[in-house]
Parts: sequence; C-alpha cells; structure tokens
Amino acid sequence: MLELIPRAEPSRRMVWLSPLLAVALTALCGLCMFLAMGKPPLQGLAVFFIEPLASRHGWAEVGVKMAPLLLCAVGLALCFRANIFNIGAEGQLVVGAIVAGAFILQFDDGTGGGGGPLMVALALLAGALGGALWAGLVAWLRDRYHANEILVSLMLVYVAQLLLSYLVHGVMRDPDGFGFPQSRLFDDGFLLPVWPGTRLHLGFGLALAAALAAWLLLSRLFAGYRLTVGGLAPLAARYA
Repeated sequence: MLELIPRAEPSRRMVWLSPLLAVALTALCGLCMFLAMGKPPLQGLAVFFIEPLASRHGWAEVGVKMAPLLLCAVGLALCFRANIFNIGAEGQLVVGAIVAGAFILQFDDGTGGGGGPLMVALALLAGALGGALWAGLVAWLRDRYHANEILVSLMLVYVAQLLLSYLVHGVMRDPDGFGFPQSRLFDDGFLLPVWPGTRLHLGFGLALAAALAAWLLLSRLFAGYRLTVGGLAPLAARYA
C-alpha cells in the first residue's frame, strides 16, 4: 500500500536540483513552442541560452538586466521567509526609481557640474526609502484593515505603473524630449560607475552584495532566525 509521509525537513538534493529542473522544463516548453511554430527548435533555444553569453557585451547586458531582478528577489526572499507573501516587488521597484529620479532632478541643473559619490549614495537611499514606503503601505493596510497582502501588493504594482506614466507625461517629462514620455537624462555625475565599453554598472555589484548580506542574515544571524521563527510560528514567536 502506497503511503505519503511528509518530510521532516526539505530534501537537500531537491534544493539544488529544483533550479536545474526548472531550467530544463523551461527549455522543453520552449522547444515545443518552436516546433509548433515551425521554427528550428535548437536554433531558437540557442538565441536565448547561448548567444547572450557568447561575448563580453552579452555578459554585460545580462548583468544589467539581472541587477534589478536580483534586488527584487532578495527582498521577496526575506518576505517569504517571514511567511509574508509580498508579490508587489515590481511596483516597489518602480516607486523607488521614481523617488530616486525625482531626487536627482532636484539637484541636477543640467550643466554637468553636479553629482558625485555622495549625491549618488543619497539617491540610492532615496530610492530605497521610496520602495520601502510603498511596501509599508501594504503592511499598514494588512495591519489596520486585515487586507490580503497578496492582492494589495499585486494591485499596487499597477498603481505604481500608472503613477510613473502620469509623471513622465506630466511634471517629470523632459521639456526637450520632443513629447516622448521620459524624464530629462541625468548628468554623468549622478550615474553609477560603468564598466568601460559596456553598460554594466556598479548596481550589479550592489545587488550581489545585497544577496550575500541576505544570506548571512538568514543563515548566520539571530535576527534572521527570529524572522524565520516569526513566519513559521507567529503565536510562539509573539509569546517568546
């Protein structure tokens, strides 16, 4: 007789194999899609999996795309470990970008003489604060009105996108942008350092540092242990 018994702890083997299995299933689905479209399946997969890594430029572009995704993933991992299902990281990223951009535009006079490491650091802090306040709105609604954080955080993504669209069509629109919905370009002094010959910037390193810090917090520090226990057993954690 077949009996299903829950594991006392997650399988270490599957912890390492599950990402590889996800990639394999993604490739298989892509293979089937290309076949259904009548396209060469291996050539199609090569465009996604091989060509981006075939040159230094490709690696740099992967790093540029990876940086914001990794930052969102770090924030979500901390939330999920606390058993809080925040799925609005995209909206929090957008609001953080709005606040950081507005901060820079306040001090960037367009002459090329402003900026510097201090202003860049302050802009990063402003962006982090903006994203945190947007996430804090979800937490406040959850705490005050018992609103479901999954739905609220998801819906606020669309609010953040509409807010961005409103601003770049209005008060933040570049007066010399020929009507395109974008802000004025920042001077070089307000930009993160870039790897020569590519678009890869310091934000990639900061994202890696954030991931490492989150791992240390969750696996080595008592604060991370408290976060995990609070998510697994909130009543016991509150009593303790």
